[in-house]
Amino acid sequence: MQYTGVCARGIVTPIFQYGDDAISMICDSVNNAASHEGFKLNDGDILAVTETVVGRTQGNYATCSQIASDVRSKFGSEGKNLESLGLVFPILSRNRFWILLKAIALSSDKIYIQLSYPSDEVGNALFDPEMLETLNVNPYSDNFDEKSFRDIFGYETIHRFTGIDYVEFYKSVNSNIEIVFSNDPRNILKYTDNVLCCDIHTRFRTKSLLEKAGAPKVLGLHDIMTSSVDGSGYNHKYGLLGSNTATEEKVKLFPRDCEAFIANLQKALKDKTGKHFEVMVYGDGGFKDPVGGIWELADPVISPAYTPGLGGTPKELKIKYIADAELARLSGEALAQAVRERIRIKDRENSVQQGALGTTPRMISDLLGSLCDLISGSGDRGTPVVLIQNYFSNYASE
Repeated sequence: MQYTGVCARGIVTPIFQYGDDAISMICDSVNNAASHEGFKLNDGDILAVTETVVGRTQGNYATCSQIASDVRSKFGSEGKNLESLGLVFPILSRNRFWILLKAIALSSDKIYIQLSYPSDEVGNALFDPEMLETLNVNPYSDNFDEKSFRDIFGYETIHRFTGIDYVEFYKSVNSNIEIVFSNDPRNILKYTDNVLCCDIHTRFRTKSLLEKAGAPKVLGLHDIMTSSVDGSGYNHKYGLLGSNTATEEKVKLFPRDCEAFIANLQKALKDKTGKHFEVMVYGDGGFKDPVGGIWELADPVISPAYTPGLGGTPKELKIKYIADAELARLSGEALAQAVRERIRIKDRENSVQQGALGTTPRMISDLLGSLCDLISGSGDRGTPVVLIQNYFSNYASE
């Protein structure tokens, strides 16, 4: 019988740089890890590569001036600054948005930033949400300019983890920036006709509300840097979404052409190891911090590309439900064998029916990407590649 289930290993790799043969380096790293640490590689193993590796080796970067140029062009003011531009619902992040704000501020004479409150889209709080009730503020209807915001909430706007006042921090990026506060995207139209939606997962709803309200020109971050500008990198699908600060003047964009990358990596792994791997690229995981209330997913998707074997949702039975309900009369080895038979029937019929009670139907690629993000981290572990084994095994596997 099988004695272990899912196993995930971070694979130590060299530091990837622009122009590196990422596929060859990844194959060597996996093979060396298996050889030196004494574990086997198997058909059906999953190899996941962080989006950073793909983007870095592609050289998928853009400078602040290139981004500003594209903003001007997309809003129909190529060659000269826009008179004004409104940025709606950016997240509170030094890594994710600060550098984009620096770039976008170069495109316009006046920038209006509309922040949602009491927190941004992914849970970064401007202030303690309990202040809403204490101060009798209705977040669904009350809008503020900065003065009225400060008059009511004061300067209790320090981020609990970073220690930064993001209102002051974003204002300090450029002297042309003014900040307002509202959870209604249409509020920005009091200040400007040009609007750039900076939210991630709610961007299409935000854009639709603004367009229905008669906004003359509305774009999203996903519309900026969709093609190369003066030799820059780009992402035709996600634009600036998923980008990270690279330097004081440059961002790394979300990787492009990931479908070709995973197909080539899958083939190279087969050639190198003789095994058939499933392969994926992953970014942020889809989990929420229970202490700070921050949702990790600041990328547009968890996985921009994965091989077909990682599609769909899990089809699993709830062993505890079957044991307590259908098979309550059994115990010991008889119970174990009966549960295994129910799983085999499920696998043959490709249906879980009632035995799946309470199982959240999340995508396999999202579950795996979240696991990989936890394994690899985003700091100094040096494991941007994750090997997952036995993922599709179950209690009936031999």
